[in-house]
Amino acid sequence: MGTVAKLREFRSARESASEKRVKLTKRVIDGAEPGDKEIWIWDSELRGFGARIKPSGARSYLIQYRDEGGRTRRYTIGRHGVLTADQARRVALGLLADVERGANPSVERKSARNAKSMDQLCVRYLAEHAEVHKKASSAKEDRRLIDKRIRPAIGKMKIDAVLRQDIVKIHSSLSATPYEANRTLALISKVFNLAEIWGLREEGTNPCRLIKRFPETARTRFLSEDELARVGTALAEVDATSSSSSGVTLTIRLLALTGCRLGEILDLRWEDVDLEKGVLMLPDSKTGAKVVPLGDPAINLLRRSVREGIRVVFGKTATDRLSDSTVESAWRRIRKIAGTDARLHDFRHTVGTIAGQMGMNAFAVRDLLGHRTLAMTSRYVGQDLNPMRKSADDVSKRIAAAMERTDPSAG
Repeated sequence: MGTVAKLREFRSARESASEKRVKLTKRVIDGAEPGDKEIWIWDSELRGFGARIKPSGARSYLIQYRDEGGRTRRYTIGRHGVLTADQARRVALGLLADVERGANPSVERKSARNAKSMDQLCVRYLAEHAEVHKKASSAKEDRRLIDKRIRPAIGKMKIDAVLRQDIVKIHSSLSATPYEANRTLALISKVFNLAEIWGLREEGTNPCRLIKRFPETARTRFLSEDELARVGTALAEVDATSSSSSGVTLTIRLLALTGCRLGEILDLRWEDVDLEKGVLMLPDSKTGAKVVPLGDPAINLLRRSVREGIRVVFGKTATDRLSDSTVESAWRRIRKIAGTDARLHDFRHTVGTIAGQMGMNAFAVRDLLGHRTLAMTSRYVGQDLNPMRKSADDVSKRIAAAMERTDPSAG
């Protein structure tokens, strides 16, 4: 028997009733009768292309190949009926060509199925980065943007499936609020940078690259003395009609007199207040630990606020602070009474503006508002606070006078 004949005999013996080789056509696939075991029919024209008939009668097309390690792999192309034999053969031809170039479609599909979603990436970002490396207020803002802006848009997508156009769509949808749009874009970019570091996405593929930020116009709104007078009247009206609002109105008054940020006042504890020196010693703020000098109106306000056994200066309980939303909600009512559109943060701008109007130089204004990051000990030890106390006193007296319509030179 010749060599060719022996090879044919060997192949024939190897191919059992459950494994055949013939040109795959619709007629061949439809005519194959299911058996007790899976039946494999291999195409006689394209090596590695085949069809599988399960005992249930389900029929599908697939390829079989060896990967670079010599391991046999199979990759299902699709169901017979959804695909014709010719369509499946064209797909198989492309896949087998990819295999020749080093691809491994079976493993790649499995990896894609097991790939993590953006929801999972966001959870890891918050737990391992935001809550570990960022201030509580910043982590809270990240969580808000993720829950409100990012997850609804791309949360269900696989990490490596997100494209630049997906991010452009999110950014463009927020064009009416450019500041939030840009903060959202920056957050997404940081999340993808970490995804690359954690090996969840190929390096250099951050989809936020080259997306142009919206221009932002810095808000420099400050309250005029007439507005301050109307706010003072509104606060007095609220105090007179609601005994439960004193914590909120005191918070707003201290914001106006000090130029502090809302979170700094709401987090304020009596252990951080030194009324003898006339300062607030904040252990943590947006710019780090800092000392806030107080004018006499602010000192008097705090002295009137002391309550036995209460740790939080303007807390709703002995240890729980007022929420940002409680104060913001109250401020919306108060500013409606006062007839102003000012934000709470505009009190900070007001302190800086009045300080400048009173002749203070840029360095004094910077220190008054705490725009510089300094180590706590360098601020607490050996520093003469008298000049800054005088500045704070002058500014807060002018604001208090405007709110009460009194002569600032008196007292």
